[in-house]
Amino acid sequence: MSGAHIGVLALQGDVREHLAALSAVGADPVPVRRRSELDAVDALLIPGGESTTISHLLRELELADPLRARLADGMPAYGSCAGMILLASEILDAGAQGRAAIPLSGIDMAVRRNAFGRQVDSFEGDVDFEGLDEPVHAVFIRAPWVERIGSGVAVLAEAAGHPVAVRQGRVLATSFHPEVTGDRRIHRLFVDIVAGRA
Repeated sequence: MSGAHIGVLALQGDVREHLAALSAVGADPVPVRRRSELDAVDALLIPGGESTTISHLLRELELADPLRARLADGMPAYGSCAGMILLASEILDAGAQGRAAIPLSGIDMAVRRNAFGRQVDSFEGDVDFEGLDEPVHAVFIRAPWVERIGSGVAVLAEAAGHPVAVRQGRVLATSFHPEVTGDRRIHRLFVDIVAGRA
C-alpha cells in the first residue's frame, strides 16, 4: 500500500522525525491531534516522548477512549518508547495518581517505564531483530522494557534479557527510537503490516 494513510500522534515527542521516516518509506503520514483526524487514518504511530504527558493530553483532548476503541477494532499501530508504554495492557510504575500513563491495551503485555534507568543511563547498541538480516542500531532513551507478554505476542528483539521489540497481530512496539538513526527498516515493516504484506 504505497501511500498508506498513517497518522502520527502529534501531542508530544518525536513527531517530526517519525513523519519524515514514514514519508521516506512511501507512506502518507499526517499529524493526529483531534478525534476527526484519528477517525480519518488507516493506522497510527505513537512516538517516543513522556508517557505521562501524552496520557494527560489524551485525556484532555478526549482521545483516549476513541483510540482504545480503534485499537480494539483492529487498527494497526506502532509505538516507540513512550508509544510502547501506552500500547501495553499493563504499565508498571505508571506514575503519579491523576497523571499516570494510561494503558491503551493494543498489545497484551506488561511494560516497566524507565526500566533501563534515568536520562543519564541512556545508551545505544546493536540488537538482533527477528526478520531483519542485519542488527538494528537501537537508541534507548529512558527506555521501557517488557516484563510480561501474553500468548499471542511475538518477541522481535531483546536487550539486557528483556523484550525490547514485540508484535501482536497488526500492532508493533519498540522500546528504542528507530526514527533518530536513519535506519528505516522498522518503519518499512510497519508500513508492510498496515498494507497486509507482513
